[in-house]
This record gives sequence, structure tokens and C-alpha cells, in this order.
Amino acid sequence: MYLLARQGAMYRFRDHRRVPRAEIDRHFTGHDGGMTVLIPSYAEEPNVVRQTLWSAALQEFPGLRTVLLIDDNPNPSDPAVLAKLQQTRDLAREIKDELAEPARCFSSALADFERLLGRGMVVNSQHLLGLSRDYAAAALWFENKAAAEKQEDHVDDFFVSQVLLGQAQELRLTERALVDAAESGALLDAERLTQLYRRLVWIFTADVGFFERKKYASLSHEANKAMNLNSYISLMGRRWRREETSEGLVLTPAKAGDGAAVYFPDSKYLLTLDADSLLLRDYCLRLVYFLEEPGNERVAVTQTPYSSYRGAPTRIERIAAASTDLQHILHQGKTYFGATFWVGANAVIRKEALEDIVEVENVGGYEIRTYIQDRTVIEDTESSVDLGAQGWMLVNYPERLSYSATPPDFGSLIVQRRRWANGGLLIAPKLLAQLRDRKNRTRPVLFRELMLRLNYMASIAWGSFGLIFLLAYPYDGRLLSPAVFLAAVPYFLAMGSDLRECGYRFTDIFRIYGFNLVLLPVNLAGVLKSVQQALTGEKIPFARTPKIRNRTAAPVIYVIIPYLIVAFSILTAYRDAMAGNWGNVAFATINAVLAAWAIKAYIGIKNSLVDVSIGVVEWLFVPKKSKSASQNPAGDQTQEPAAGDWHEVIYFGDARITAAAHEGRHRRRRASSLSRG
Repeated sequence: MYLLARQGAMYRFRDHRRVPRAEIDRHFTGHDGGMTVLIPSYAEEPNVVRQTLWSAALQEFPGLRTVLLIDDNPNPSDPAVLAKLQQTRDLAREIKDELAEPARCFSSALADFERLLGRGMVVNSQHLLGLSRDYAAAALWFENKAAAEKQEDHVDDFFVSQVLLGQAQELRLTERALVDAAESGALLDAERLTQLYRRLVWIFTADVGFFERKKYASLSHEANKAMNLNSYISLMGRRWRREETSEGLVLTPAKAGDGAAVYFPDSKYLLTLDADSLLLRDYCLRLVYFLEEPGNERVAVTQTPYSSYRGAPTRIERIAAASTDLQHILHQGKTYFGATFWVGANAVIRKEALEDIVEVENVGGYEIRTYIQDRTVIEDTESSVDLGAQGWMLVNYPERLSYSATPPDFGSLIVQRRRWANGGLLIAPKLLAQLRDRKNRTRPVLFRELMLRLNYMASIAWGSFGLIFLLAYPYDGRLLSPAVFLAAVPYFLAMGSDLRECGYRFTDIFRIYGFNLVLLPVNLAGVLKSVQQALTGEKIPFARTPKIRNRTAAPVIYVIIPYLIVAFSILTAYRDAMAGNWGNVAFATINAVLAAWAIKAYIGIKNSLVDVSIGVVEWLFVPKKSKSASQNPAGDQTQEPAAGDWHEVIYFGDARITAAAHEGRHRRRRASSLSRG
């Protein structure tokens, strides 16, 4: 399945052509669809949320609204928690205040230019120079903001270099192109100049706010990200009245003419964005342009599966980032074969498609609308199947335009990977039901699509149990031929090549193998949790991945089992050496060496002792329960502006135009040769 998905990705990368900026600007002239960015947040560090909000607010999209969905207890008793919550609430106002002045200036410049055009003005070189000065001012704003930012880790570096300075570089490039055009005596038409003015307005004009569903008794308080999103989506496009009741504050549908009602603006598109993710500047423009191309009317969700930030300081974060970057490639291949899954860190969604899969129920007298399923903690995967059942498609856009954080230590990685392993088995019956339903339709499920989907949802289950068998069963050459292991060679060679293409080392395939060995108990725990949920019918609480600078302690069992794997592999190697099963000796030795190295590199001997000690103490001492329980359990390098012909800059509008063109040609040649091979 890896090789199949990879082959599909090669075709997609080979055939992809980046849409010129001038065509995008033309398309969005007069665009009125609107976009609402929803950023679910729970107990996040304010600086993490701040960077995500900025990357969303600075999207070059007309009619953009950004809403931070704060899911914390709105009335915490701890003063430190309250202060942190207030910091998070203040972020929206701070961003709006900072954007207000440049938004006013560039909106005024656009209005003046359009007024002069209305009086019959003829464009000349002075107008090009005037527009270039506005672009220079906008670039200076970004450069000053970048200079004022604190850079304490590799995520801060990415935010400064790619989100802020990346935009500044592109604005500078356009400024120089306008000056070159004026000096050469060439003139752009009035329509193109108007589009360039509008671009400045789009950059700095964004409506930023926040919403707290837990202030309202009429909204779901289910402890998961899906219901946080669902609560706000259910309010959009309607007027609501706030009322105090014996249950607390509630939202009730407002009557016509009610002056005290609050309106939640609607939009054609939604962008869901995790609070630890960053978007590059043209994410919204390019993905919505794709959705509005002819033939894509039934595409419900498009996304760029997130990539990792480069320059991770820890080995475990670096190797987890490598596996994430590989997934970006594989998800492109899934799209080629019609097996796309929604990957929840970021996605542009047609709201119309969500209305097709909404489930409505009455809870305590209040209407609860569920658009994104919360039955499992991998809500995006289940919603992918729901959308497919209604005839909608999902597509991965073949560029790296979104980036997300990777857990920096073993403890936080456990939380993330255990969540990823939980739920796939529960969703599989839905997929099989869809398979039966689509047999009678014009677009039946092809075998390759079915296999890719099942592999995505259930491979953690059968891969984990298969690995246990290989590690533990006392087989010999009569049962398992060495040729079986040789069958995996193409997989490892392809993975090593992909790792090198993503900027890692070929030898990282061995590190990833050891990484998967120490994660074996974590994956098994997630799978068994799915079985438990299937038997009991109870929802599994959404476990948020910790995002703190200090290390997260790992549960004892996940620390001890990797050591047991090493010990058992050594015992197996010794036993098979005595029996003369040298193939088994080699396999057991490789497992022992790579697992031992992974323990040292990813968990740490000292950290293991600390985590075991903490686990023993927690087992011996039970803390007193508080009277009030919480409501919720739960890289690219900077490049200099490319020098190019001003015609190309004005048309393509990409600061990486020259480098990207060369890189694109190289990748297309490579993809073409690989696909032919």
C-alpha cells in the first residue's frame, strides 16, 4: 500500500501546475463566498495560539473571519489559569488593533485609486510608482513585526521566516517589479493595478474574534474537538438571543426585529485549523480557487496534509517529523486513487457538504447539531466516510502550505499516537456499508481504493499484532522463509528515497523502525481501546496532545515494555543461535539493537527512571479529589527574493518564482522517470 500510494503521489506531483497569481487575483475579484476560520483551542499556551491566529488572520482572502473557539472552563478558580485564559481571550483584540492602521491606509489607497478611475483617469508610470510605495510600506510592516518577535525555538523561527518574512519578501519582489515596469515605460492595465491594490487590503483586513461554548448551557459540553466545532457551526447564519435561565446562560432563536439578538455570520467555506498549526499566506486562495474550478463542484474538503517544522531540537521530534512528512506524500497518492481522508489539522470545507451529513438530536430540550462525528477521537476519518456516503469527494492539494507541531518528547507523543490508533476499527463497518451502497451507483468503490482505505484505518491494528507475532512466536525456517523479509526491501528502499527527498537521511529508515518498536505498546493500547468502545458503546474522551516546553512524563507501562522487547529479543537471538536458526538470530538481533538505540535516543535512560519512579509514587499514593472538577478531561529555509523579469513577478506573484520553477521542473522530471519505472 505504501508503494501504491507513493506511485499515485508521483503522478500528482508530476502533473501539478501552480496557478499564476494574476489568475487567482482575477478569479477573486468581486468574490462574495466568504471564509470562516475556526480554531479550536483547549488549555493551549497563549503564544502557540497567537501564532496560529496571526497565520490565519494574514491570509490573503476577501471577506475572511477568524474565530478562536476557546474550550477552557470559562470561570476557573485558579488565578494563574484565569490569567492565562484572559491572555488567550485578549489575542483577538490585540491582532485587530495591530491590523487596524495598515488596513485603514490601504483601504483608503484603493478607494482613492478607484475614484480616480471612475473620473476617467489614464494609468501612467506615476501610478505604478505610487503602488510600489504602498507595497514597500506593507513589506516594511512585516519586517518590523518580524524584528520584534521573540525566537526561542524552531517554531518561532518558522513563524518569523515563513509567515512574516516570507510575506515581506513577496511584497518586496512585487514592489521591485512595479518599479522596473515604470522605469521601462511599460504600463499595466487599470484592472491589474486594482487587483494589486485589493491584495494589500485582503492581507490586512480580517475580522478576528473568539467564542466560548461552555458559557452556554444550551450548547454541547462534550469533551472533544468535534463538538467544539459543531457548536459554533450550528449557530452560523442565524440570529440568537442570550437569556439567563435556572440552568445558566442559553442561546435561543431570536424573533424577527429583536434588537438584542446576536447574529453569527454565515460563509460558504469553513477552514478548520488546529491551534498549533501555521498556514502559508496563500493557503486559502489556492484551495478555494481549486474548489471553484469547473468539475470540482462535488469536492467537499480540500487540504494540504500538514508538514513538520524543520530544525527540531530533539531526536524524537525529528524522527516523528520525518514520519509526518512521509504522510504528506502518501496522502497525495490516496487522492490519486480516490481514497482521500480528511486529516484534521487543517482543511477547507464546503459548508453545504456539512449540511448534507448533519445529525440533529434534542438533548435536554435544546437542539444539538452534529456535523463532524465525535463517536471516535479521529473525528476527521469518520467524517470522510460520511461525506463519501453522500456522494462528496475529498482532495489533497499537492503543495506544502500548512505546518503543524510535532510532540517534542516521548510522553506527549504517547498521547498523540494512542489517539491516532483509536477508532479506525470502529469506522471500518461504515466503510463496508458505503461499499455495498455504491455498488449500485455510477461510481463504485474500486479494489485499490478499498485496500488503501482499509490500510489507513486498520493497519495499526494488524501491523501491531503482526509485529508481536514476529517478535514472540518461536518459528524457524520451516515456517517462515527469509524470502518473506526480502519482500520488504522495496518498501524500505522507497521510504529511504522519500526521506532523502524530504530533507532527511536515507538511514532514518532504521531509526523509524526502532521508533515503531518503542511505540508498539502505545499502538496496541489505542487498538484495544477501540475494542473496548465497540463492546461498551462508550465514547473515549479526547486526549489533547500536551504542548509545553517542559517534558511530559510517560506512563510506566509504555516505558517498561520497550525494555522488555529488548530483553526478549536478546533471549530469542540466544535461543535461536543454540538451535542454528541464523535467520531468526539476525532478525532478533536487529530488533534488539534498534529498540535499544530507540530507547536511549527517544525515551532516555534517565527519563525512564524518572517516569517509572513517578508511576510507582502515583500508584502508592492516591491524591484527594477536589470538590470542583474541571469541565473538560481532555521547514523550509528562508530564501532571498528571486530576481526575475517583472512581467513574471506581476503575473506569477511568488517570491520563490525562480527557485520554485527550477525545483518544480526537477521534481516533475524525477516523478516522470519514477512513474515510467
